[in-house]
Amino acid sequence: MSYNLFLVLILIVAVALILIVMVQNPKGGGLSSSFGGGGAQSMGGVQNTNNFLDRSTWTLAISMFALILLSNFAIPRANNNNPQLENTLENITTTPTQTTTPVTTTKDSTNQ
Repeated sequence: MSYNLFLVLILIVAVALILIVMVQNPKGGGLSSSFGGGGAQSMGGVQNTNNFLDRSTWTLAISMFALILLSNFAIPRANNNNPQLENTLENITTTPTQTTTPVTTTKDSTNQ
């Protein structure tokens, strides 16, 4: 159950990380340039938006890394100390398989 929770959280973080990265423009454009067109005096200016996008990218990337590592501990594993499984394997009898030999026919030289 906890493994499924980790999978859902990883997917949510992955989609959010994709959206945040797609919003950014490596040349200073993107969402940052559409906000704060008036410069530094506007609330939520370009620098603040760049800082938010940069911080959110790093936060989501670190949280995804942590979730992936933690989900490793939640993976359901088979218990090797299961006596019922050992008893079942001991009770299995193997039946020999029948081997058949192929029938070969020879050609009569008189029928040619």
